Amino acid sequence: MKTIYVLSDSTGETAERVIRAALSQFYDENVRVHRLFKVRSQADVQQAMSVAIHEPGMIVYTIVDHLLAEAVERVAEEAGLVTVDLLSPLIYSLSRYLGATSLEKPGLLHRIDTDYHKRIEAVNFTVKHDDGQETRNLHKADLVLVGVSRSSKTPLSMYLAHKGYRVANVPLVFGIAPPRELFEIDQSKIVGLLIDPKRLVEIRTSRLINMRQSNRGSYNDYHQVEEELAACKQLYRQHSDWFVLNITNKSVEEAASEIMRRMDIAITQ
Repeated sequence: MKTIYVLSDSTGETAERVIRAALSQFYDENVRVHRLFKVRSQADVQQAMSVAIHEPGMIVYTIVDHLLAEAVERVAEEAGLVTVDLLSPLIYSLSRYLGATSLEKPGLLHRIDTDYHKRIEAVNFTVKHDDGQETRNLHKADLVLVGVSRSSKTPLSMYLAHKGYRVANVPLVFGIAPPRELFEIDQSKIVGLLIDPKRLVEIRTSRLINMRQSNRGSYNDYHQVEEELAACKQLYRQHSDWFVLNITNKSVEEAASEIMRRMDIAITQ
């Protein structure tokens, strides 16, 4: 069995994926890929290289610190080991093309991957907790949006989820008490949405027409809508910790920006 050592100043996962993709071009080769990760000092280099010297193999490394990279090359040359610098040529070419120097900070790609997975997790959570579903899990949400029907709860929730927030939304139905779980969580997580009644009537009427349903009913009746919104305002006044946001004439991006600014303030306090 032949061994390929992956030396990385981060996790080495990306380098291993590249190596395995390249190995797929070879048939019936018995190769072991062994990761030696978080190589971030001269001592780490010596320790990692001692493993490769004890059981010789090819060395593929992704180390952004040029001094450590040079140390790997030096020790490998002394031991007669083959090395491949997977990162430096690309960074050099990018530096020339972009006209900028690299940060030389290990682990940046892994951080990007972590942020990506966080967003995916947030989106999955938000989909499962849309429109009052799974209220028993409200305590797991970063944000909970409440408001009457067609007050942009779902579009806002999904936009915020793509920013990495786990969002649940709970509809406020006129004459029906909100779920008790809403009042058992951290109240500073809750955002109460408001909208101008005339605008809400327009939105609801348009929805009924698109769904080919009768637009003559309480759902889009102006006086009924006014009562619904009045009940919302009364509820919001009873809970001073809630952040109340009027979304009338605001785009989803604008409304989300206000919520995120509020959340950043709440987190730092």
